[in-house]
Amino acid sequence: MREFLQRTALWLVAITVISCGFWVASSGTDALLALAICLSAWLAFNLYHIALLMRWLRHPVAERVPDGFGVWHTVFMTLYRTMRTQSQSKKKLTHVLERFINAGEAMPDGVVVLDELDRIEWVNPMAVEHLGLDRKRDVGNQILNLIRQPAFHAYMKNASFSQPLMLTFSQPRELVISLQLVPFDSTRKLLLTRDITQLERVQTVHRDFVANVSHELRTPLTVVGGFLETLSDMPEVDDRVFRQFLPMMMEQSRRMQSLVEDLLTLSKLENSPKAVNSERVDMRDMLDTLMVEAEGLSQGRHQVKLLRNCDCGLWGSSQELHSAFGNLVSNAVRYTPEGGCITLAWQDEGEFLRFSVADTGIGIPREHIPRLTERFYRVDRGRSRGSGGTGLGLAIVKHVLARHHARLEIKSEPEKGSTFSVVFPRERRHDAQAA
Repeated sequence: MREFLQRTALWLVAITVISCGFWVASSGTDALLALAICLSAWLAFNLYHIALLMRWLRHPVAERVPDGFGVWHTVFMTLYRTMRTQSQSKKKLTHVLERFINAGEAMPDGVVVLDELDRIEWVNPMAVEHLGLDRKRDVGNQILNLIRQPAFHAYMKNASFSQPLMLTFSQPRELVISLQLVPFDSTRKLLLTRDITQLERVQTVHRDFVANVSHELRTPLTVVGGFLETLSDMPEVDDRVFRQFLPMMMEQSRRMQSLVEDLLTLSKLENSPKAVNSERVDMRDMLDTLMVEAEGLSQGRHQVKLLRNCDCGLWGSSQELHSAFGNLVSNAVRYTPEGGCITLAWQDEGEFLRFSVADTGIGIPREHIPRLTERFYRVDRGRSRGSGGTGLGLAIVKHVLARHHARLEIKSEPEKGSTFSVVFPRERRHDAQAA
């Protein structure tokens, strides 16, 4: 621009000098005519280039900058370089913005960009999932109108964003979301969300586990401690009293021992490699052993049957499978009233192999079935403890079956009995003849 003004001034000075020369060399009329002609030519020259500039400004593209003459060539070249620089800067900014958006789209956490009035400017897919937003409809709307939980409104009103806020959503599925607002310039804010549902469940399970273990151990320890305190306060221990207390202390000690053994078994399964060291499991011997154990637990109070339509074995861990099957058998004996029937079955169903334990016991209400494999979950706590169960048997079964790629099926009806079935995929089959 400075160069343009300088050159324009030089042209005006040159025209003035030429006109003065004409004035001195000739009459005044000729000088004025020459001046008018020079000014007209100079004006036409500039108007032409101004017209080129105006036409280009309607569609300002760097590649179409007009080519001028003289000082206008400098002007147009300057425009061209400026447009090229702006175009390159725009491409760089566009590329950076695309990378930012792609990064935001790929983030495992939710991100919502809010303006100074807490209106949504941009939202990524995870935030849509966490907060139930719509990427097209909700952009431009205030976030407070879309998340109507009182705790969130109080969080935004207090403007204390150093700590995250925990929100629980029940629809369309239960979610626990950690939410935190982060200001990132003078007007805009980032709303960051994270799904901590699984973490909350793990922490809940951990708290319940510690509480349940403490509760399960407290009762037998209290009983044994009470008996020992009573015996220690007696100056002379009567043999009759001693024989009365001793079986009860032994029973509570066995209960604690069973609980500790089940805890160790469960811990070993959870910390073992996921892959099972497969060995040939002879199901004929396994079933015979389970029958003996069932009859020993029953002490003649139940009728125990065995149904078997195949002699094939399994590939897996004999010790783990025996632990799982034994838990199902002991549960059937424990929850079947005297005179009931317990049936063990081993069947080849073509695509699957099935081991099942059916009883005619007390049965289980339908609403409790999905939670039976949780640690220490009991349908009837008083009855479970009275029967000697630790509350860990089915949790052990679940872990063993997961390691063998098998599944547990439960069918039950109150007062009519239950059937617990372990279903193995066909590839777990082992034929004794083929071996």
